[in-house]
Amino acid sequence: MTIFIYIVVLVFSVIVHEVAHAYVANLRGDDTAKMAGRITLNPVPHTDLFGTIILPGVLLLMNTGILFGWAKPVPINTYRLKNPKTDIPLVSAAGPLSNVLLAVVSGLGIRLIRIFPDFQAGFGASIETFLYIMVLINIVLLVINLVPVPPLDGSKVITYFLPKELAVKYMNLNPYTGFLILVVLLYSGILWRFVGPVINFFIKLIIGS
Repeated sequence: MTIFIYIVVLVFSVIVHEVAHAYVANLRGDDTAKMAGRITLNPVPHTDLFGTIILPGVLLLMNTGILFGWAKPVPINTYRLKNPKTDIPLVSAAGPLSNVLLAVVSGLGIRLIRIFPDFQAGFGASIETFLYIMVLINIVLLVINLVPVPPLDGSKVITYFLPKELAVKYMNLNPYTGFLILVVLLYSGILWRFVGPVINFFIKLIIGS
């Protein structure tokens, strides 16, 4: 049952992540994702066979201790953005910021439940567990997505600080190469050594000790 909750929370969180990208892109002048029907919480348009289904399943089966995935990236036409230089990082940052919002709201829920010990000891315990999973999944998505490996959001955010020609070349790197690097780093545990302490810090900051 717990694994099912993890998967549901992961799918919901990555969908909200992609909807945030699409929504901000639309605000900044590019309605490509909107016209493709991507500003919706319906999971069907967002489901990516590998990122939403296969990778999370493999991570669970291999007992890596971490659950990660992504939805189908929203289509963005950078030429339609009002100011691509600033809007590309802004659109890219919208996804991780949506995960921050979900984590913070869930953390506030946990803190509220803890104010009422009798409720926490009963039905509140189940709600607290669910909210903790929300915090955990969204912080993991936030931190890992900011790793500057294409096509993760971190690779697009840093384009703001790169010369134009270098930024274009970096964004056009083969995304599957980035995915392969990410899977190797996750499976080997190398990435967790760096992001683990950061994830734990933010979880404690949000929900308290």
